[in-house]
Amino acid sequence: MNLAFLGALLAGSLPAQEPEAPSSQPALEELRAATGLAGLAFTEEELLQMVQGAASNLRSYEALRAVSLDNAVPPALLFQAGLPGREARGWEPPAGGRVLPWLQRPADLEELAFASLDELGFLIRTRQVSCLELTRLFLDRLRRLDPVLRCVVHLTEERALKQAAELDAELEKGHYRGPLHGIPYGAKDLFAVPGYPTTWGAAPFREQDRGEELAAVIERLDRAGAVLVAKLSLGALAMGDRWFAARTRNPWNPAQGSSGSSAGSAAATAAGLVPFSLGTETLGSIVSPCTRCGCTGLRPTFGTVSRYGAMALSWTMDKVGPICRSARDAALVYDVLHGADPRDPYAVDHFFRPPPPVAVQGWRIGYPAKAFEEDEAAAVVLEELRVLGVELVPVEIPEAPVWEMMIILNAEAATAFDELTRSDRDDELVDQGPRAWPNSFRTARLIPAVEYLRAQRLRFLLMADYDRVLDGLDALVHPSYGAGLLGITNLTGHPAVVAPAGFREDGTPRSITFTGHWFDEARLLALVEAWQAATPWEDRHPDTKALEERLPAGP
Repeated sequence: MNLAFLGALLAGSLPAQEPEAPSSQPALEELRAATGLAGLAFTEEELLQMVQGAASNLRSYEALRAVSLDNAVPPALLFQAGLPGREARGWEPPAGGRVLPWLQRPADLEELAFASLDELGFLIRTRQVSCLELTRLFLDRLRRLDPVLRCVVHLTEERALKQAAELDAELEKGHYRGPLHGIPYGAKDLFAVPGYPTTWGAAPFREQDRGEELAAVIERLDRAGAVLVAKLSLGALAMGDRWFAARTRNPWNPAQGSSGSSAGSAAATAAGLVPFSLGTETLGSIVSPCTRCGCTGLRPTFGTVSRYGAMALSWTMDKVGPICRSARDAALVYDVLHGADPRDPYAVDHFFRPPPPVAVQGWRIGYPAKAFEEDEAAAVVLEELRVLGVELVPVEIPEAPVWEMMIILNAEAATAFDELTRSDRDDELVDQGPRAWPNSFRTARLIPAVEYLRAQRLRFLLMADYDRVLDGLDALVHPSYGAGLLGITNLTGHPAVVAPAGFREDGTPRSITFTGHWFDEARLLALVEAWQAATPWEDRHPDTKALEERLPAGP
């Protein structure tokens, strides 16, 4: 955000600009057509009365457009997860730790490509492996496999090696920052990092320099001692897996895209190019690539992770979360990421502590029966949960015009990239079809403000309805794309964990999603960890040696 501009705006010191009259007043037939597009019909007398007001609105639009707005400037309307008078349900895990792994340095460090964060942390803490060695290992893997996966936008090698050397020096002096000390990671390239372009995956921003802006999540991970080794690909402006240079590939089957929009984060984590990564989700951008690539991803409660320094797409729907290989790893990363931030007006605090292993016997887990009837492969997870002793409770998901409410996302995204549309630089984006961003942005300009706000009001009712579904339950389990829950929970702001849950006949992963109460990430992650301890799915990895033998998959 341009703070100098914002300060001038608040102080009223910007030069006043007289709005110029539009080139012509709207004609009666133009008004009739415009109101018709909104599904409304007015009499000729009513339309005649509207002409002067419509012309005044046009003058207002031109005056507002004369003020350039950075993507980071939020609207003055806030959205909060939760309901008025409803106390947040954050769970305090039982006291006690866990038995951490004991292992020796392998003869070949490549054996650590798929090691857990606990395992890597043990090797660093016991000084068997240096932070520099680990950083170089993953930088090398990124170089070797990126020609196939096309998941790297920029290696942050200089920054990473400098940081790793400093962290090794701290260990020499007996200073250990915690479980992420010296652990390399990658970040979706919509987070600002000084010294590196922040491309948002889109050609118009290929050389974008955000100056000294450092994304809050990178800042927090820096303090925790994690080492950023790469800015990873995302579908252009956070849609899909096609970015300005290529299409990011699925490491289980490089003939497929990795899905998106956290395309590079999921592909790199699944392929052992980074131990974990950062993703974002507005409507499936963590769930979808984690499903395709077989990762465990946490989409936290809306507002629990600061989005300062991240590209804005939808101010009331964007969420930041870790993409990992297990629920335990996700808990360690989320412990660093969460918390309020005065630079993000939506960011709030809540209690969280990584849970120890817990018995989930007797926990009440809801499931939408019809969705599992339609997805027999996913129903295997219900049997796996029964073995753990949970009580499975069938639930009905309330009907609501959920996908129609997505005019909220479309209107906010078009606003975030208003100037891109009006400058015609949207022509530079790789996808130009009827469902691609350029056309969506243009079409969204026809959404009436009244309908946008009506959708937000219906959203409030949806939050109350879904809260009633979860009442008396510890969590919900469901097919990742079943029962409309992907759309519902992205609108309501509830947290979710997506995790691998078996494989298809073609060898690619399947997934399942667990959804929890607002601010109840600890309980949700404890449930998934207990399930993962009893199942093998998160321990299976793509054959990266075979990937290295392939020719580049191409754009």
